[in-house]
Amino acid sequence: MKRTILIIATVVFGLLNLNATTITTEPNSVTTATMTKDDLVKVYDWYVKTTTGEFRGTAKTLFDAKRRANLVGQNEVVLEQKISNYFILKSELNKKESRLYFWEVKSEKGEAKGFSTSEVSAKKMIQLVAKGDVISYKIIASKQLK
Repeated sequence: MKRTILIIATVVFGLLNLNATTITTEPNSVTTATMTKDDLVKVYDWYVKTTTGEFRGTAKTLFDAKRRANLVGQNEVVLEQKISNYFILKSELNKKESRLYFWEVKSEKGEAKGFSTSEVSAKKMIQLVAKGDVISYKIIASKQLK
């Protein structure tokens, strides 16, 4: 009985000590940004493997991606050709900085992938794109830029 009380007391004091030493900061200004599905754009990455080499690129429309992939494979033996689509915010489409977060979501009705420059916008984009209940999602962050 004494051991049980001692163990429970140790756990309670440990949790209280953990909360006492955890640093919490509150932002002095709150900025809210609303994001809608209209703010998302599909970007198409294409990949062609021929007998002479591998070629890849990005296009803003499916038509352009197909046209560029066919142009590269012209007069060549095409071994493999892939076109995949990703979602990205319109505001981040033409930024010069590198893409920092890759996200992927699987829901009841399908799958979607995309890029974002912040984890918050990646989570918001997952919410906007997912149809039905989300089965799983992942967000992969690239290395810290200097």
